[in-house]
Amino acid sequence: MRISDLIKMGLRNLGRRKARTALTVIGVIIGTISIMLMVAIGQGLNYNFEQQIMENGSMTIINIYTNSWAPDENGEYQQYTQKLDDGLIQQIRDIKHVRAVSPVIEKSIQLKCGKYYSWSQMRIMDCSTWEDFGFPALETGSYPTPENNEVIIYGFSALQDFSYWSGRQRKTKTIDLTRDRITFSFDDYYEESTSGKKAFNYVIRDYGKFAECDDWQFGYYCYMDLEFYKSLYKEYAYTLGAANRKKALQSLESYSSIQINVDNMKNVTKVQEEIKELGYRTESSMEYIQPMLDTSAMLQKVFLAIGAVAFVVAAINIANTMIMSIYERTKEIGIMKVLGCYIRDIKKLFLFEAGIIGFIGGLVGVGLSYLLAHLLNKYGGAFLGSLTSLIGGSAQEGAAYCMIPFWLPFIALVVAVIVGVVSGYIPARRATKISAIEAMKNEG
Repeated sequence: MRISDLIKMGLRNLGRRKARTALTVIGVIIGTISIMLMVAIGQGLNYNFEQQIMENGSMTIINIYTNSWAPDENGEYQQYTQKLDDGLIQQIRDIKHVRAVSPVIEKSIQLKCGKYYSWSQMRIMDCSTWEDFGFPALETGSYPTPENNEVIIYGFSALQDFSYWSGRQRKTKTIDLTRDRITFSFDDYYEESTSGKKAFNYVIRDYGKFAECDDWQFGYYCYMDLEFYKSLYKEYAYTLGAANRKKALQSLESYSSIQINVDNMKNVTKVQEEIKELGYRTESSMEYIQPMLDTSAMLQKVFLAIGAVAFVVAAINIANTMIMSIYERTKEIGIMKVLGCYIRDIKKLFLFEAGIIGFIGGLVGVGLSYLLAHLLNKYGGAFLGSLTSLIGGSAQEGAAYCMIPFWLPFIALVVAVIVGVVSGYIPARRATKISAIEAMKNEG
């Protein structure tokens, strides 16, 4: 039997019982819509949840702090102190999956512009790792490099609140980086210099400024390269008296914290375990996020299972339709056998009919799924947003919670056809086993 004859006969047979065929197709449509919308809702909820997470910092970052709080064996929180030095940094660099590691020193600084002043926090890190840590774009200036590290990077909000008191009146100033000269000094509360003047004032000549972004770390913090900081801090230390000079220089031998970037968020817990074996306590967002991600994955599986149930019902309808068709066409099957049709052609005919029911239902279901997804995002955002709270997120106004990935329509259509063919296999096989002689005696 030629393929063209197979198609003509299959379509003609489906057209004989239009109402029954339509109802069976509707079952496939419902199944397709169910599985597409359930997967799309799961994808949308997970995407919005991950976006909220990323606003709070990267999921691949691990921090080790000099002073940390952790529960003891009785569940009571205790403060732990751990020394962070270059030896530990080298050990961490050797750990598998560590993409970048940098010591971090945080210093309070005073910024000055003439009589006007403000305070900020200076975060000192190895500038060669900044790109690996995903530092944002600059609004002005350029990042320091190992060859030219004498660059200060301002946070996008770090130059606000410059002021001074004149009598009882507070005067403020808006900083213009193209005209104003800014200096800073370390606010370490050490003694004043031996000359009686302020211990240290550095004129900022080369600078950059972060463009505004969602990450608060790049708002009020200023950033400096570690090696440049050490050279400046030594200069500052030698303006102090002997006792405080020794304290200041000793502070360069340890760090406030260590920041680590892992190559993949799936490896964060593993890296933390290896650092724990070295005797150090770590912190990462994954410790708090992982249970929420597990809940999100479970919710997606539940949605997928709901859609799968609808497809199972559609498969039963297709099988029922094909079995009824066999009973009605027993004599026709007998005639085909008497005329010399191959058994495989009869099987192909019924499988084609079942597959075409799945294809039509899947195609219509895909189209309706896009329409319903649009309506859900437009009118059902409050309800879908409330589902996000189940996994630890929060509802976002105007967010799309029903997101159909580009691959989902193709997968849904293929699954619909496969469900149709598989559902029609047993009826098709049954049709091939009908005796030609008995079929000719049938009155149908």
